[in-house]
Amino acid sequence: MLIDTYGRVATDLRVSLTDRCNLRCTYCMPEEGLQWLAKPDLLSDDEIVRLVRIAVTDLGIEEVRFTGGEPLLRPGLTGIVERVAALTPRPRLSLTTNGIGLARTADALRAAGLDRVNVSLDTLRPDVFQTLTRRKRHADVLRGLAAARAAGLTPVKVNTVLMPGLNDDEAPDLLAWAVENDYELRFIEQMPLDAQHGWQRDGMVTAGDILASLRTRFTLTPEDSAERGSAPAERWIVDGGPHRVGVIASVTRPFCRACDRTRLTADGQIRTCLFATEETDLRAALRSDAPDAEIARRWKLAMWGKKAGSGLDDPAFLQPERPMSAIGG
Repeated sequence: MLIDTYGRVATDLRVSLTDRCNLRCTYCMPEEGLQWLAKPDLLSDDEIVRLVRIAVTDLGIEEVRFTGGEPLLRPGLTGIVERVAALTPRPRLSLTTNGIGLARTADALRAAGLDRVNVSLDTLRPDVFQTLTRRKRHADVLRGLAAARAAGLTPVKVNTVLMPGLNDDEAPDLLAWAVENDYELRFIEQMPLDAQHGWQRDGMVTAGDILASLRTRFTLTPEDSAERGSAPAERWIVDGGPHRVGVIASVTRPFCRACDRTRLTADGQIRTCLFATEETDLRAALRSDAPDAEIARRWKLAMWGKKAGSGLDDPAFLQPERPMSAIGG
């Protein structure tokens, strides 16, 4: 098992397939983009599948989430999904995407073995979408969401970040839209993972702000905390059900004590936390022909050293050098 000194066991693997993205969200990267990883530095399809196989068959991983950057930009994505879905035991497979391109890939991904998707969408207003992402692709995301639902990649979860002065007034409208379309909406507090290092705690829309806004239109009943398990989202039943809304309060209500995640970057580094400042290199082990047992040993050693928490509540907190797009959500 991937156990740490605090008794937490990692059963959820987040695999970043690329650091590239076709949006330029203001809370993630500058308008001109970033210096992307060089192709030789990226893990190959075979290397990714081998590491996931070791994680699933030797280290107890039960769920694999493919992330980016934007994972739909990975040319071999469908093949990777198909090969991972063929593992025994079969892990649960999901994908976090901005939804652009999902309309043309949803059916193939479902056929390959993908179980569900999380799609990022921060606004219902095309003009605000363009301001936030610096791209005119709002309609493409809506089409991608509909395609995912039609393909059976359910529950389709929608991830939303609210920004002051841009979309912080949209929470009730977004929830009404999600309920109407049978999507599960999850609001995420903006985290200090932007490439510009411009995040400010006092300028953030908090979980408390979000819930207060939602309650102006909806009755929210807390879900039984036992159902949450290690999930990062606190969930509320909307107007008596069956729909639910989640809030991931990474900053104001950290959930580190129940964390069950381990992270693999697109260039083969293990990260124990989104906010970790240290990494463990598995790519070098792969490319030096290390046996599976040695790779598993290094992975276990990395997770054993996982810190108690993210450190966000520490005045001395330092933002990681890597932005979110290079870590994997």
